[in-house]
Amino acid sequence: MPVGGLTHRATENAADLVVRNAKIHTGDALRPQAEAIAIRDGVITVVGDDNDVAPHVGPDTKVVDALGRRMIPGLNDAHLHVIRGGLNYVLELRWDGVRTLRQGLAMLREQAARTPKGQWVRVVGGWSAEQFAERRLPTVAELNAAAPDTPVFVLHLYQAAILNRTAVKAAGLTRETPDPKGGQIVRGRDGEPTGMLLAAPSALVLYSTLAKAPMLEGEDRKTSTRHFLRELNRFGLTSAIDAAGGFQNFPDNYSTVVELAKAGQLSLRIAYHLFPQTAGQEIDDLRRWIEVARPEDGDEWLRLNGAGENLTWAAADFENFAEPRPELSDYETEFEKAVRLLMEHGWGFRLHATYDETIRRDLAVFEKIAADGLFPAGNRWLFDHAETVSADSLDRIAALGGAMSVQNRLSFQGEAFLSRYGPGAAADAPPLRAMLERGLTVGAGTDATRVSTYNPWIALHWLVTGRTAGDLVLRPPHNRVDRRTALAMFTEAGAALTGEEGVKGVLRSGFLADLAVLSEDYFAVPEQDIALIESLLTVVGGRIVHAAAEYEGLEEELPRVSPAWSPVAHFGGYQATPATGLSGARQAELLGQAVTESEQHRQWRARRTLDPQPSSTFFDPCFSL
Repeated sequence: MPVGGLTHRATENAADLVVRNAKIHTGDALRPQAEAIAIRDGVITVVGDDNDVAPHVGPDTKVVDALGRRMIPGLNDAHLHVIRGGLNYVLELRWDGVRTLRQGLAMLREQAARTPKGQWVRVVGGWSAEQFAERRLPTVAELNAAAPDTPVFVLHLYQAAILNRTAVKAAGLTRETPDPKGGQIVRGRDGEPTGMLLAAPSALVLYSTLAKAPMLEGEDRKTSTRHFLRELNRFGLTSAIDAAGGFQNFPDNYSTVVELAKAGQLSLRIAYHLFPQTAGQEIDDLRRWIEVARPEDGDEWLRLNGAGENLTWAAADFENFAEPRPELSDYETEFEKAVRLLMEHGWGFRLHATYDETIRRDLAVFEKIAADGLFPAGNRWLFDHAETVSADSLDRIAALGGAMSVQNRLSFQGEAFLSRYGPGAAADAPPLRAMLERGLTVGAGTDATRVSTYNPWIALHWLVTGRTAGDLVLRPPHNRVDRRTALAMFTEAGAALTGEEGVKGVLRSGFLADLAVLSEDYFAVPEQDIALIESLLTVVGGRIVHAAAEYEGLEEELPRVSPAWSPVAHFGGYQATPATGLSGARQAELLGQAVTESEQHRQWRARRTLDPQPSSTFFDPCFSL
């Protein structure tokens, strides 16, 4: 890239990498703006301008011209199921970013044709019916038509899964299969499963069925994880806090990232949590883990951050917003044992808590332990999600030294939430401003991959605009945040949640060299285009881990996607959407596609007698008599 007259001056301690000619938002109040940055041994050595970095350019320094683009600190997703997502990434057909169901079904049909016998086609999260022009889910009949002989599993949020007849058979679902607790197997008049599974409200029926599909083994797990991390780097992510989750066993499912870390092959920094998987033995699991590890074990690439996002299964309030809030049984006794055990041994935790009713019960336990002088005992702890948390609960959280982590789940479930709880509740779901006004640390994340997409710019768009993926405005201006605050929630706050605010989250000399050069200026693009931003150059620890456009070829090489029939090998991951500044020809083309898809959808409704006057006749009022 052009070096603009910079010459080799350094004879020793030269920078490994210099990025110059950038509009740098440092996040550092002491120097908020800069034009150039120098990096050595994975750490930032200089933040300034060309004159500042010039003395650090040596004969082996790689100098990259940002061409006047916006640079930001690397993004940190404060709630991402990155370990589980990596183990499955290359097996999944992603509908993230797909704008029409027609396109999604075409992708599914093509993938089914190349998927070998014994394997499934699975669409697992990252999309919502509201993002489609058709505003609907696929039908079982459509899945049967697209893939008559290949099992197909399509997951929609925490609400439902749709299976074709081959998948129903492969999953072993019959008329004798009982409904699991909190879930429903929809059946026809003959008693046979139709292919619809409903979370009512527990999503375990969805995930236990998905768990019956074939999994990756050996080196393929490493390859899948590396490609998933590269996909996250594509959007400027340099760190993530793994929130554990169901069907993520420790240590088995963690071994892949551990091996990659040992080999120096992680391209994303991961702080992980441990989640007891078996109801009834949670205390035993926690006690066993406490004996062998403690939070902050590891290094800046891979480190333990505590327990959660569940401590006991009975305290989990599943959030299918299409269903009523779950009524939880008494769980406080075992929950208190778990919290006391963690506090006594220096373990922090995070808690999945959607509803204020659950949060109030949890807080009562914490306050009881605090009265004994044992909470929080210097340990970091936080609530995740908290869509309906009350002002009183926020006051109690602040008094107990807690923090918050919010995710854009309502980007994808906002319409269901609005329908059930009304516009008043939706306007404050979650109450971002109230959290920040109390001085709480509020990290932001996505909760990907099984609900929201892993693309952090969709979450940043939601934070700033209050809009869903279907472009419905839920949160009014008084409960939105400005762009700088939203970015800080994805950088500085995430670092604080792992106790790393002194080494990352801002671009400052002595901090870890994690940064992203963006495709568009986040601070200048129209609000609706925030969701379309990607990174063109992502650097983690001074390593270029993603490069596109003018920088293509600078990134580290990855092994080929394996297996060769993987959906990722053919479609990639997130399906990017063009920015709003379209050429006239492209705009006309897209309008034509929209008209065609609209007519197809009308015909679909007419065939199902959903339109009162189905007609294929085109009506133009200009030619009426």
